Amino acid sequence: MIGFSGVQLVSAALLGLLLFPTQVFGFYYYSNGGERRCFQKELTKGTYIQGKYRVSVFDTALNTYQDVSPQDFGLTVDIEEIFDDNQRVVHQKGSPMGDFTFVALESGEHRICLQPQATGWLSKTKTKVELEFEVGSDAKLDSKRKKTMESLQDKVNMLSSKVMQIKLEQQLMRDREAQFRDLSENVNSRAMWWAVIQIIVLATTCVWQMKHLGSFFVKQKVL
Repeated sequence: MIGFSGVQLVSAALLGLLLFPTQVFGFYYYSNGGERRCFQKELTKGTYIQGKYRVSVFDTALNTYQDVSPQDFGLTVDIEEIFDDNQRVVHQKGSPMGDFTFVALESGEHRICLQPQATGWLSKTKTKVELEFEVGSDAKLDSKRKKTMESLQDKVNMLSSKVMQIKLEQQLMRDREAQFRDLSENVNSRAMWWAVIQIIVLATTCVWQMKHLGSFFVKQKVL
């Protein structure tokens, strides 16, 4: 069996970081109420951090941690530049489950702080905060943004295609309605003229009959 010394393990870890410039690591911690917890990390200029978090509260009835609604609970994320007199560069308030992204503008020590926010009885309950960090270069972030933009562009193109299809269907319906309207107006016009012709014929017949009867009565010396 081949064993590995501590130096070999460190060398393997460094080699892994060189091969995979983007690091992803996650952990969780417990806190009481709105306790503020901070983590320090040395970052170089252009390094980005993308963090995902999830906060759950302890349910004494079930004796386990449960998710909570955004109306009752939230989380505040602060990122400060320790090297620049603790200058705050990020201040974000979000729901119990969310993410945040930060790009280091200058090289130096940074402090990442998370603080659960709640009101009422939840402000004193035990909480569990799960964190997952992805640390990489600014180019990696630009690549992700590009992929996101391409995905959004594909969705926009798909929606535009659907809108165009709907417009074509609406135009087809309008054309059919116009044809039906023209046909109905033509039929109504013919029916009206047919009724007028019938009335004229009937009136002419009545006048002719009245004249004929009048002349007949005159000849018979009835009138």
